[in-house]
Amino acid sequence: MSAALAPPGPGTDGAALHSRLLLSGDPLSGHRAVKVGPGEYHVSGEEEAVIVTVLGSCISACIRDPVARVGGLNHFMLPSSVDGGWGKAAASLRYGNFAMERLVNDLLARGAHRSRLEVKLFGGARLGASTDSVGARNIAFIDAYLKAEGMHAVVRHLGGTRARSVVYQPVPGRAFMRLLPEATETVSAVEGRLRRHLAARPVAGSVEIFE
Repeated sequence: MSAALAPPGPGTDGAALHSRLLLSGDPLSGHRAVKVGPGEYHVSGEEEAVIVTVLGSCISACIRDPVARVGGLNHFMLPSSVDGGWGKAAASLRYGNFAMERLVNDLLARGAHRSRLEVKLFGGARLGASTDSVGARNIAFIDAYLKAEGMHAVVRHLGGTRARSVVYQPVPGRAFMRLLPEATETVSAVEGRLRRHLAARPVAGSVEIFE
């Protein structure tokens, strides 16, 4: 199950997510992976499923139920609506509150149980002057959200000053994280353009393995 930046319009199923072949040097090279961008999420119960994303100040939550053997990953840009109210955010997966609810609810609909959910968090970097508070606000949001929902992150690789790539296997729950110092400036520029677009048009390194 996938979802993209905004709720689908009449007669559509929303934008489809892209997949790519992981290349030599990537974790799990040779596997085909679903690529999740800002404002998207993907859920799968397939044993061989792989999900990839690249993060700057954005955050991804990798969540799975090891008993129901289903998991997924989201990628949100901002904690909530501009007025700061969790319940007032537009129905867009760009916002953390909506992205988390959609991912968790999709997992529950596939047989997951809230008490068994395993959470791994990545992202929230400070990439430059233009994004100096976004990563910190995203981190504050996800910490508050998990506390409010009675959930706990078994892995929390947040903050810092570098972009990250994440490769996630949602059924076994393995997450591979690589810092990307050479791509940090590019990721910062892309995120800045996306945030400016969102403001103008509001929507109705080495690899570490986290077992």
